[in-house]
Amino acid sequence: MSYIGTPIDTINQFQSLVGKRFSGDASTTAFTLDVAPSSTLDIEVFVENVRQDPNSAYSLSGTTLTFAAAPPSGTNNIYVVHQAKAVGTISPAAGTVNADSFDNTVISGHTALAATPADTDEFLVSDAGTIKRVDFSHIKVNNDPILSIGLASTQNISDNTWTTVVFDTEALDADNIYNPSTGVTTPTAGTYFMTFTATVGGDTNSSLQNAGVKFNIGGTVYAEQTINSASNNTRYANIVTSYIHTFDGSTYVLCQAYNDVSSGQAQVYGVSSTRLGATFQMFKLIT
Repeated sequence: MSYIGTPIDTINQFQSLVGKRFSGDASTTAFTLDVAPSSTLDIEVFVENVRQDPNSAYSLSGTTLTFAAAPPSGTNNIYVVHQAKAVGTISPAAGTVNADSFDNTVISGHTALAATPADTDEFLVSDAGTIKRVDFSHIKVNNDPILSIGLASTQNISDNTWTTVVFDTEALDADNIYNPSTGVTTPTAGTYFMTFTATVGGDTNSSLQNAGVKFNIGGTVYAEQTINSASNNTRYANIVTSYIHTFDGSTYVLCQAYNDVSSGQAQVYGVSSTRLGATFQMFKLIT
């Protein structure tokens, strides 16, 4: 037959109604259907060719149809027709699904993740209007590597000579970026904050003349801090320097100190109850 309008999809949108017959015995009230209706209004139930009231004559629980009273005896005298069985799915046209098409159960109805997502867990993002999936590893907040090292034992250095401090204690170095022989190498490119504290002086009660600390990054000096205490009759001094630097992922960092003492051995002190000693902290900034 000819018609006007959009062609009919007879495979996905239309299907013969599903039905099932039962035989009553005047005592049985519960019968099992092949399909679970959503409500009593989704089926038509006939007994002896008389349609039953969906609000009072029967009830549903899954695929179980239960009559309020046992149907009379008869062969195939009970007939059920499913009026609202889903017969196919249709994808909505592009741009027709909006916020009004969803409710909060789209998210709240699913199992909650009770721990930090794995790096391979995926999220949906809008990339300039295009929906894409992205691994958590690309969006998580991460300021690794983090480093905290110190000098426990006092280190002798040449008088009035810039010398690399060889730290001997690692409080935090999960990424193994510190090597006493080569200093600190950042394995990940990025911008880092660094701070270096050193207590410098001599091994006797001699006076500290001059002292300083600095960063040697790839052979270039940064954040040099110096003092002149020749007139203060000071035995030792604490000096601090800090710096923010962008690394390429392979450049080394050395913490260097010097002091000039009037006599005795120049030293960078280890940590003690009366002195700060030498420490170095470094971490990647979240940018």
